[in-house]
Amino acid sequence: MSSPIVLTPGEPAGIGPDLVVQLAGSEAMANTVIVADPDMLLSRAELLGVDLHIAEFDGEVDSDPATLTVVPVRTAGVVVPGKLHIGNSRYVLETIERAVQGCRGGEFSALVTAPVHKGVINDAGIPFTGHTEYLAELCGEGYPVMMLMADTLRVALVTTHLPLREVADAITVERLITVLTILHHDLQTRFGLGEPNILVCGLNPHAGEGGHLGHEEIEVISPVLESLREEGMKLRGPLPADTAFTPRWLERADAVLAMYHDQGLPVLKHAGFGRAVNVTLGLPIIRTSVDHGTALELAGTGNAETGSLLAALEAARTMVNS
Repeated sequence: MSSPIVLTPGEPAGIGPDLVVQLAGSEAMANTVIVADPDMLLSRAELLGVDLHIAEFDGEVDSDPATLTVVPVRTAGVVVPGKLHIGNSRYVLETIERAVQGCRGGEFSALVTAPVHKGVINDAGIPFTGHTEYLAELCGEGYPVMMLMADTLRVALVTTHLPLREVADAITVERLITVLTILHHDLQTRFGLGEPNILVCGLNPHAGEGGHLGHEEIEVISPVLESLREEGMKLRGPLPADTAFTPRWLERADAVLAMYHDQGLPVLKHAGFGRAVNVTLGLPIIRTSVDHGTALELAGTGNAETGSLLAALEAARTMVNS
């Protein structure tokens, strides 16, 4: 059996702990270790009416499937479902740090993350642009590429959390080569696709309309694609996004590369919200995550849907086995 998967429940006031508690004892949590405050998990389980048993991780996952194996990290402030506490921001980051340390050291085979709340972490005076960026900082190497997937649809992004007015300037030759190289490599090594077919969107409507609606396709995107095709990559594009995301093109694609966040992800989430998975490519560790936020209003109610976390756990195991 491979090393266990490690799971961080994210923001303690959100639905991450609910999802962990709701899945406790299920096959989905087999050979999985949770990095969290055990008392917080027990409290949430009591609120949800779940009879939860916890064992501290000692290098082995507890053999009883009904028992959660936990690496204890203590919260600093009181945890109330649905109510953010600025004092727990450091706790959230400590769980991520411990999980990454374990992945880097071979203690864990992959990391699965539940959502964090960027706002409260920044309110605590800790500069934090996002989960993905923080993981890259902790790993100290690699270039993170965000890819979401639902069923057979995979959508990767050249840029992620940027204001729209900054996107065009961020589409550079260097960035595009880096992202495409990582996407191609990880589709091969982590998904077992020998010669992946990648559709590449243009930046502008109609992929620039021959220069009448923008020049990024002519000056940046097309030259990069031509160069990488000469190296053997199977790349189609630049395509208008409203063409790339049609059945005729998608049935022949292993992934779509979108230029910016809201060019690609609305389609992906329409196709599979609630069961989609966020995958971070380009890092020295395997990391998957849910496709939703902290959903503070659902925390502690028992109404949180586990579908995306189940999919993230399954995807992590598939990538480990690949």
